[in-house]
Amino acid sequence: MPTYSIIVPVYDRPDEMQEFLDSLLTQTYTDFEVLVLEDASPRPCDAVVQRYADRLDVRYFYRPGLDRSQRRNLGMEQARSDIFLLFDSDCVLPSTYMDSVHRAYSKAPADCFGGPDNAHPDFNRMQKAVNYSMTSFFTTGGIRGGKKPMESFTPRSFNMGITRKAFDATGGFRSMIGEDIDFSLRVRKAGLKTALYREAYVYHKRRVDLKKFYRQIRTFGKSRIVLSKTNPGSLKPVHLFPLLFVLGHIALIFAGIFVHSVFLFPIFAYILLLCTDAWLQNRSLHVGLLSVLTSYTQLTAYAIGFLNEAFTAKAYKAIGKQETIYHP
Repeated sequence: MPTYSIIVPVYDRPDEMQEFLDSLLTQTYTDFEVLVLEDASPRPCDAVVQRYADRLDVRYFYRPGLDRSQRRNLGMEQARSDIFLLFDSDCVLPSTYMDSVHRAYSKAPADCFGGPDNAHPDFNRMQKAVNYSMTSFFTTGGIRGGKKPMESFTPRSFNMGITRKAFDATGGFRSMIGEDIDFSLRVRKAGLKTALYREAYVYHKRRVDLKKFYRQIRTFGKSRIVLSKTNPGSLKPVHLFPLLFVLGHIALIFAGIFVHSVFLFPIFAYILLLCTDAWLQNRSLHVGLLSVLTSYTQLTAYAIGFLNEAFTAKAYKAIGKQETIYHP
């Protein structure tokens, strides 16, 4: 029986699945199986998966009509091991990933664990800029594993480990936005342990333009309100930062225009901070400038999604309608 079961839901990404499977061939620790679960894709990846059948212990499941939460749950039901490793299909694993997980888990077992996401040197400039805005302390506070303390880290499904005990205790993922955070919160409520394995990072190849990035992050903002309903008490002060950021910028801009230009200084200082930090991390001024754009897009989109969902929920409540938050 394999020690680990790698579970990947996929939709219309055969090229990315090939890159993901290629990265599994380079692993220095190889005691794992792979389960690929696909929805009804315009470009299915069954032929891609089949090419690896003689080099990896891999199984392919075609399940049209199942959302990604349901496919993850199916994967965990079908897995032969008792430790599941979940990834997004646009991830690539460094060759030491499995070894890092195995060493960390052997030393400090947890029922739900995860690691950070990094930018590969081969990523294009936009990918590096998006990665910066998603992981920087100056934009997210390090909540995706960059600087967050281990005891308060919330594993996310692009790089998440789950034990069968945690799966059985929670019933798996629910079909909702923010399903991975919801799962991690329910693991804690069940009295089980979550952990950050900082060395177990992945390269997350977010192939998005600014428009797609904006839509994705706006959904994240909406999910935070949904999560506050399904998991009362989960809304923390740090989750209000994007909203305060946008409102603060609006106030400073108005004050700078109608009172004194000195009020614009904090905005310019923050822009300079972002640009310089991203420039130094990526050794590229172009990435530094793009990171300012992606960071502002991220914070603004999150705030808009957050407000939209909050006011929508209040409107539904005011007129006596029942909103469907998730499907168990």
